Amino acid sequence: MGNLPKISDAEWEVMKVIWGLGEATSSEVIESLKGKKLWKKATIKSLISRLLNKEVISFKKFGKEYFYFPLISEEECIKEESECFLRKVFNGSVNEMLVNFIKSDNLTKEDINELKNILDEIKF
Repeated sequence: MGNLPKISDAEWEVMKVIWGLGEATSSEVIESLKGKKLWKKATIKSLISRLLNKEVISFKKFGKEYFYFPLISEEECIKEESECFLRKVFNGSVNEMLVNFIKSDNLTKEDINELKNILDEIKF
């Protein structure tokens, strides 16, 4: 890891659509983001171009239509972003991050039980 291109927050929104559909035309991406984002069509097309330039997506052309598809899986990107966040905010310490989140007031009893179950399932 560590060699994936940096994807901006706006580009993430486009990628979520493409990952969700498997492949998508620019019209499908625009339609999916309608109501969620106040972006113009040109903005979304620019984001698609940026993703193409970063080689995060590619395309197949059928007739006049371009079908965009991911070259990098959502799981790879999530892992890379998680590791980057962990390094930047918690100096790479998973323990520090978990303690910080666990001490927050936002955890429900269900969240705590789920965390306990996950920790119990980890084999050392």
